Amino acid sequence: MAKTPTKTPVKKVTAKKPASASKAKTVSLDNTGEDVLKKLKDLGLDTQLQADLEWCLGSYRADQNPTGLYDMLERSLGVLNTAKENKTKGITAKLTGELEKVLKTR
Repeated sequence: MAKTPTKTPVKKVTAKKPASASKAKTVSLDNTGEDVLKKLKDLGLDTQLQADLEWCLGSYRADQNPTGLYDMLERSLGVLNTAKENKTKGITAKLTGELEKVLKTR
């Protein structure tokens, strides 16, 4: 009995995405502004800053000019850092880190 050659199955190779690309989160100016505004409202910090930040977010969405929003986020960072030094609960390092990262892209 002669053996007949059999065909070996061919495996399909699919390209894998880099792990860093799927886990990397881009920090957007708009989302960070919303997070900061929510935190300021939750903690009841600086109501004038809340109003200014809310106005600047609306203005940024309308004309995509981030100048005023950057200024308000810079003020917010100062207020949040001061509150953090006073041991105010709810101000996380993640929030201030994202805020600093956004401000560096200025």
